[in-house]
Amino acid sequence: MKSFTYQFSLLATVQCIIIYLPINAGTLVQTTDHFEIGTGYGYDVQRGPMLSYLQQFSPIQKNDKSDGSMFSVVNEWKYLDFEYPTYVERQRAIKRGEFVPQNNLPLGIDVHRNRLFITTPRWKDGVPASFGTIPYPPKETSPAINPYPNWQAHGDPYNPDCSKLISVYRTAIDKCNRLWLIDSGIVNATISLTQICPPKIVAFDLDTDRQIVSYELPPEQVKQDSLHSNIVVDVRDKCEDAHVFVTDVWRFGIVVYSLAKGRSWRVTNYNFNPNPVASDFKVYGLNFQWLDGVFGMSLSHDQQSKQRVLYFHPMASFKEFMVSADLLWDESLWVNNAQDTAKYFVAIGDRGFNGQSSTSGISRNGVMFYTQVHKDNIGCWDTSKPYIRANLALLVDNSTSLIQFPNDLKVDQDQDRQGVWVMSNRLPIYLYSQLDYSDINFRILRADVDSLINSSICNPNQQPAKSLKAAIVSIEEGQCY
Repeated sequence: MKSFTYQFSLLATVQCIIIYLPINAGTLVQTTDHFEIGTGYGYDVQRGPMLSYLQQFSPIQKNDKSDGSMFSVVNEWKYLDFEYPTYVERQRAIKRGEFVPQNNLPLGIDVHRNRLFITTPRWKDGVPASFGTIPYPPKETSPAINPYPNWQAHGDPYNPDCSKLISVYRTAIDKCNRLWLIDSGIVNATISLTQICPPKIVAFDLDTDRQIVSYELPPEQVKQDSLHSNIVVDVRDKCEDAHVFVTDVWRFGIVVYSLAKGRSWRVTNYNFNPNPVASDFKVYGLNFQWLDGVFGMSLSHDQQSKQRVLYFHPMASFKEFMVSADLLWDESLWVNNAQDTAKYFVAIGDRGFNGQSSTSGISRNGVMFYTQVHKDNIGCWDTSKPYIRANLALLVDNSTSLIQFPNDLKVDQDQDRQGVWVMSNRLPIYLYSQLDYSDINFRILRADVDSLINSSICNPNQQPAKSLKAAIVSIEEGQCY
């Protein structure tokens, strides 16, 4: 088969080619183009011309036995409330405008033992605390949020004390029973973005609920209009040798913080940038543009090679990328010769049109779960298989309405029944329209990992199928076929 190269201008998205051919979803086509990652970074990627790309355009699989019931509702709210010490204090806060219930929206979700952790960034006025907990298993359907670790830890946005929590976006819990969070230091991001405190990384010991780390990002690592919104933690053999990765979604970088060194460095790469074609969102009758760069991150659990790989993707993108975590750990590479490392950030495949994803996580058996915000769905991929659409699956039946804009996703560390957790929050309606507070607006959902993927292509025991498929190739900016 001949290969052809098409060149388009930046925003071109023109051609559609339909080709019928037998596609072996489980085998990458052998090509003459072999890209080998340098020694020490532990992976290599095969890329080729027309045929290897055509494999990507098999339809994404649907889990035939998933009827939405695999995800169970843990908690749901029409609007959020907070657990004040007394009813009088709550009413006083409402009267003063310190607590405006309709301005509060849950964003991040995490779980540790008998507690769920929820972030509530200060996107609008009237958010009394930006991080809290609720009990698990749930004692009630719509519990009030208890600020974590206490009310005193949360600052006043009108009289900021930057040693306190200001606006927490997301969290990560490591194997050493520590909860890490990224505090953006930004208030009113949806109205008039105000950086009232430097962004900081904070960690708590979950056995004692004591703060053990508070690290402000250096000014040279924070750009104008930076928004640090996601966080993952890489811990190897020693708890004290943790590395924290934080995304700057609006200025397209990752900040790496070394706990042992007590300092950080900023990583940049062109694959962190948004794709303009993927920046157009049309959901719930709303049309808006988000030029969000690198956002979702998940670390591999490759037990055979012992390699740690960071998978990542911009929010405004249909693609998934990867880079060696060891490369990010190496501070010296990012001080003088960052340009030399650009080739080690590689695209591994794409999710197709409307395949934008916010966050992702990887289970112990090597399955990645990721949000599909345009489709109100959760996707999965077995990381031992090629990242082609025949090896991707959607896990929720579209006839259900349990998930409405899945904004955050976590895979817990439960040793008996590992679970996938989803925060559904109707964020676009909150930002650009008006939520109906007589309806359920926010949900926390959970599903068992094994049950969720049992009948899907994401099951590591499931072999990729061979079939004759129509390959529909949509040629977009930046792609050659």
